[in-house]
Formats: sequence, structure tokens, C-alpha cells
Amino acid sequence: MEEKKFDLNSIIGFVLIFGILIWIMYQNQPSDKEIAAEKAKKELVAKQEAQAKADKTKTAAAAPVATTVGDTVQLANLQKTLGGFAYSATLPSAKESFTTIENEKIKLKIANKGGYIVEATLKEFKRFSKDSKELVELIKDNNSNLNIQLQTTDNRTLNSKDLFFEPTYTKVGEDQILTMRLKAGANEFLEYKYVLKPNEYLVGFDVRSQGLNKVLNSSKPLNLQWDLKTYRNEKSVSYENRYAQVEYEYGDEKYSSLSSTGQGVKEDNPEKVSYVAFKQHFFASILSTNKPFETSKLQSDNLVKDEKIDTVFTKQFGANLPLAFSNGEVDYKMNFYFGPADYKTLKAYDKNFEKIIPLGWGIFGWINKWIFIPLFGFLSSTIGFSLGIAIIIFTIIIKLAMSPITYKSFLSQAKMKVLRPDITELGEKYKKDPMKKQQETMKLYNKAGVNPMAGCIPALIQLPFMYASFQFFPAAFELRQKGFLWADDLSSFDAVVKLPFNIPLYGDHISLFPILAAIAIFFYMKMTSGDQQMAAPQQEGMPDMAKMMKIMIYVSPLMMLIFFNSYGAGLSLYNFISNLITIGIMFVIKNYIVDSDKIHAQIQENKLKEPKKPSKFQQRLQDVMEQQEAAKAQNKKK
Repeated sequence: MEEKKFDLNSIIGFVLIFGILIWIMYQNQPSDKEIAAEKAKKELVAKQEAQAKADKTKTAAAAPVATTVGDTVQLANLQKTLGGFAYSATLPSAKESFTTIENEKIKLKIANKGGYIVEATLKEFKRFSKDSKELVELIKDNNSNLNIQLQTTDNRTLNSKDLFFEPTYTKVGEDQILTMRLKAGANEFLEYKYVLKPNEYLVGFDVRSQGLNKVLNSSKPLNLQWDLKTYRNEKSVSYENRYAQVEYEYGDEKYSSLSSTGQGVKEDNPEKVSYVAFKQHFFASILSTNKPFETSKLQSDNLVKDEKIDTVFTKQFGANLPLAFSNGEVDYKMNFYFGPADYKTLKAYDKNFEKIIPLGWGIFGWINKWIFIPLFGFLSSTIGFSLGIAIIIFTIIIKLAMSPITYKSFLSQAKMKVLRPDITELGEKYKKDPMKKQQETMKLYNKAGVNPMAGCIPALIQLPFMYASFQFFPAAFELRQKGFLWADDLSSFDAVVKLPFNIPLYGDHISLFPILAAIAIFFYMKMTSGDQQMAAPQQEGMPDMAKMMKIMIYVSPLMMLIFFNSYGAGLSLYNFISNLITIGIMFVIKNYIVDSDKIHAQIQENKLKEPKKPSKFQQRLQDVMEQQEAAKAQNKKK
């Protein structure tokens, strides 16, 4: 067999071929620039494919958007469910989109779907505390609806909140105007027009229709339904809930309110309603109209069943308001107000909005309106001190103004105290004849020149001012989130101790100002009860006032502790200072002004004089006693 040998030429050929292949591969390798360009191209293609896929999904989710006016088949399908308003679903605006209008005070977000406000934010106020990062939002997260029920000529019932409006935003000077149109054709629509001016809480809200006389059934009014589920904005849910209610003006500027504090829905049906206010403690959402609603259906439901669990919302409010047709169309000029429930702010709009502030009825409201509000407003805005100092100065002024009445009351008590021995003597002398005792007592009063009612009348005069303060301070918006000493918010309780448990009627915290007020009341009553007992001798058949006063000395402070523990610290501060000042005034009057010896000498001198003509009250009381005595004698004869 022939031995196989390597051929040198073949080896050289293989090497050359291998080298050529390596050189070709190296020459054909792309540069760094070419590699980067290819990578960018691939990323762009991938991004375009992803966007196309997203657009396809979005289009599938909002099928009406893909429809055009010319698509007669799709339009016919929409008309089966939407009738004349199918046109609105074919427009580019028929999608989940929003328009925002805002000024320095409020921010409103309006949805294409429904055309109504889905967010209303107050830009100057915080929830819960001044350090909170949460702004007060009266409307958010579907807690409010505004809907008009549309009865069509082809017997359909549609809801405006489910239909798409077309937005148009314009500006006239500094005014922002947002027009939302629910269209049945190019020039046929239901329109909401929002007008927001600079630095205003009031928003113009006009509702009108155009060219819908053949689309809508105008034989019955359109029902406008406005609902609001109120968010809690204050520290105490129970305290805030107490002042949350529906307020409304109706008839010839009559005013009323509707509140649900227990279980079940409260309802009212006032006529000729000019505005409806969904009022929370310190904020309000108001719908007013220039043309009163002929009828209405207002509702309020309490959502706080358990204060430990129900801490997000306070009340559920509802208003059903009919929009009447005129010549086949509706046209209402209305306004929304989203802002603070502040008396001066509301009064500035000259729409009687300030009536929603609970100032009390009759003389109590008059005192708050013409005395407390102007005086406290002046002090809080001009003195420059904290509002706690303003409350103290306010209290001093009120108490000094009432000091003459306090003086007359104490002077009357001093005179009655001087006469007590004589009255006791008459009681013993006519012990078996109560009627005669009363007659002789009245003669003694007349002869001594003492009016037994003089001590009661001054006290009665002071009562309206005391009750007015109980209405004024909880409603004073100026106190909200304003601190003083240990209280970080004078409009809420000033808790100094948080309890690990809840005490019925008292709460789960200890407030300090109510404790101070209770101590002041205790010493005031301790100081005055002795004189009152001496001034009012025990009458036969009447309750023992001495025992009652002893009980009240302890009951009154206890009531202050229990009921004011969750009230605003401003009210407790006022009561504390008020009682301190009263104690001081009484001390000065008793020790430096009223001279008991001088009063005694004057009464003894009056006894020697010709008796004065009795007052009308004394004469009437004496006549009644004589008639009763005569009737008693007549019965004995029988």
C-alpha cells in the first residue's frame, strides 16, 4: 500500500483560504455607530407596536368615540338606546375626559360624562388641622352627583349623568366660562354653563335647552337631582355632625332646616325654594336660583351610626328640584357656592346665604347678629392679638356692659336679705293662714319700697346673652384652627389627655377649658347661693330653695364637665372668663358698693312713710290673692 503524505502546496492553500475568510468576516462586521442605529430602529418599532396596541384597546373600550356622524349604521344602533341624544355619543368629546377651572380660592373639575362637577377643592383651607397637608375637598371620589332626568318624546327616560357633554372653554376678561353641551344635533342641546370669577367662591351655573322642543317631553318639568355625601373635615366627627344639615329658603324669604341626627331619613317638601344649602359645620355647598323652584323634595340621612367606625362621612344630603319648561325649553340662571360657612363671607353675596349660620331665633339671633358678630369681628380683625385674647377682651366688654344689671340684681337680694326677719315673723304670725301671710308680705314689700321681682328681672335680661353665646361660638368660623395656649383649635375640643377608653356622655379625652369653667361656676354659685337663700324665705307649699341651691352648686359644674368636654374650646374659654369676671364684679359690689347697714336704715325709714302705690304686678297679685281668699270663705259657708 502506498503511504499517504502531506502536500505542502495543499497546506499553503488551506491557510490562504482560511485567512481570506477571516478578512471577509472582519470587513463585513458592522461598526459601533451602525449597531447603535440598528438598536434604536428596533426600539422605535417596538414602541410603535405597543402604542398601536394601546390605541386599539382604548378604541375598543370607548366604542362611541370611533363613530362619526356619517356612520349611519352605528348612529342607528345608538339611536335605539339614546334616541335623539345619540348624536352626542358620536362626537370626539364622548370620552372620559375632564376640564379644570380654578381661581385663587377654589378649583373645580368638570367631567365630560354628565357635565357636572366631580371635584371641588378649597385651596385656602386644610382638613382636621392647620398642619395637615390635605386640602378641604367638598366633592371628590364620586361623593356627589348632579343629574337631570330626561323624558323624551319617544317615551325614553335618560339620565344626563350617563351621557357625554361637549366642553367649550373661553375667557371674557378675567372670567372663566366653561360651556358643557349635551347635543341632539349641531344646534340642538342641553347646556350647563359654568362661570368662575377671580377671588370668588360663587360659581355661575346656568341650565338651558335649545331646539329640544321636539326631543324632550315638555308636558312635565325636568327633575334635577343633586346629591352630596359630606366628607368629615374637622377633628371631632360627632361635633361636626351635630351642625351638618340641609338649610333652605322658600316662599317669601322664609327659612328652615332639615337635619337627621338619629336613625332614618328626614324629608321635607317646601315650595318656591330659592336656594338649597348642604351645610357642614364650617363649610357649605349651596345651589341657588333666580327663578324659584315650584316644588322640591329635600332629604337628610345621618351616616354616623357609630363614632368609632363611621369616621369618613357625616351626612347624606339630597335635593330633587323641578325645572319648568317655558315655550318648550328650560332656562334657569343659577349659582353654586362652594366655600366657608362664614357669616360675613356669605352675607357679602346678598342672597340671604348667611341665614344658614345657626345664630338662634328671635332675640338670641338679634343679639348675635347686631352685637356679638360686629364686636368680635372688630376685635379679631383689628386688635392684632390671637383669637384667644380677642375672646377674653370680648368677654370683658360684654360683662362690663352687663354690670349695671348685675348690680341691680345684687341690690335687690341685699334688700330682701334685710327684710327676711320681718318676713319670717309674718310667717310665724299667720302660720295657719297662708293666704293672709301672702297678703301681709306683699304689704310689707310695698311699705318698705322693695320689689320682690327686682332680683329676677335682671337675671332674665342676662339669659338671652348667655344663650346667644352658646349659638355664636360654635358657629364662629374665625376660630377654626386658631390656637391659644394649649388648645391648637379653638373651634374644637382642647384635649390634654387621651383616654384609652370611652366614658359615656363624656368621651375618650379630657379637655382642660371645661374643667376651668366648671371650677369657676362652682365658686360663683358658692359665693351667691348663700345670699339668694337669705333673700328668698321659705314659702309654705313651695319647694325648699335652699336645698335646691345646694344641689345646683354641684350639678351645674358637673354638667359643664360632661356636655362641654367635646365642645369647642372657644366656648369653654368664654364661660371660664365670664364666670371669673362675674365673681370679681360680685366681690366688688358686695364689699365696696352695697352697704347693708345703709340699706337697712333706708328700709326702716320707708316703713314710716306713707306706703307707695303698688306696682301693676303687685296690685294684680294682691287682687288674685283676695279673690282666692273670698272663694275660700265662700266654700266654708257651704
